[in-house]
Amino acid sequence: MAKNITIFTTNTCAYCVMVKRWLAAKGHSYEEVNIDQNPERQAEALQLSGALTVPVTVVTRDDDSREVIVGFNLAKLAPAVA
Repeated sequence: MAKNITIFTTNTCAYCVMVKRWLAAKGHSYEEVNIDQNPERQAEALQLSGALTVPVTVVTRDDDSREVIVGFNLAKLAPAVA
């Protein structure tokens, strides 16, 4: 079970909106970090994902393990939050 979900987004990212809508439709709460509004957190997203793209969704589980999903990838996102 997901303990914490954080999504790194930007203002113009359509896939970010899709991830947020999907999570909301499934009843999951999340923290959004908009790197356009918080540019100091961009390095954190890059370090976690190894990618210069968004969305970066970080799912931390009850056992403190962490999964990082880049983009709108339901094949990885759905089992990560289950």
